[in-house]
Amino acid sequence: MKSLPCQIEKLSVAYHDRVVVHHADLALPAGEVMAILGPNGAGKSTIIKASLGLIPPLAGDVKFFGSPLSKVRTRVGYMPQSAEVDWDFPTTVADAVQMGAYGRIGWLGRMGREHKKEVRAALETVGIADLADRQISQLSGGQKQRTFMARILMQAPDLYIMDEPFAGVDAASERAIMGALAKLKEMGKTILIVHHDLASVKKFCSYITLMNAGNVVASGPIETAFTAENLRKAYGFDENMVTA
Repeated sequence: MKSLPCQIEKLSVAYHDRVVVHHADLALPAGEVMAILGPNGAGKSTIIKASLGLIPPLAGDVKFFGSPLSKVRTRVGYMPQSAEVDWDFPTTVADAVQMGAYGRIGWLGRMGREHKKEVRAALETVGIADLADRQISQLSGGQKQRTFMARILMQAPDLYIMDEPFAGVDAASERAIMGALAKLKEMGKTILIVHHDLASVKKFCSYITLMNAGNVVASGPIETAFTAENLRKAYGFDENMVTA
């Protein structure tokens, strides 16, 4: 039996003395796109950060491709929230995207001609090739998200983990990011995304995990998990109230 790209079992996380994620379970098969959904404070980003070791869990087990993250790190790419990044760091868009390749070539490795072509291709995929030489401090919110999308494309992992990639973006950036996700899906990549827009979930996701107050309400194929009953448990309303 093939190992799952991401499997989380009984994961609990606390901030100080308050438990914020309670015994969470999540299983994501290869080639699927899963959205983690829920109201503010549900624990969506926390479960991602704990699974990646960015914050310590209280308990639970997390495996990527059947192994601890340390053994398969190059197979897992992570796109953090824009607010968590120091955008005043003096670097260009192209250099920021280039950093995505360091997991493959090492921090002391040389960027060859092919790598530079990959940077250009990643920038073109998200529609910001013309911003390659711009300082990242000069970018708009949508341009920042596209830069980070291009950087995770440069990582070329098998599993893409993204924390709110559509937060604070303009319509053009949303289309560009959605287009990049569609290409990854066509390539058979696996995607785990923290998302907030219920109306767009069915357009690109095949699996969902619904959370509320640190608890997983439902997790599985969108046909069985995205139900009126589960939406009521997570949000207090049903699927019919979600605009298409």
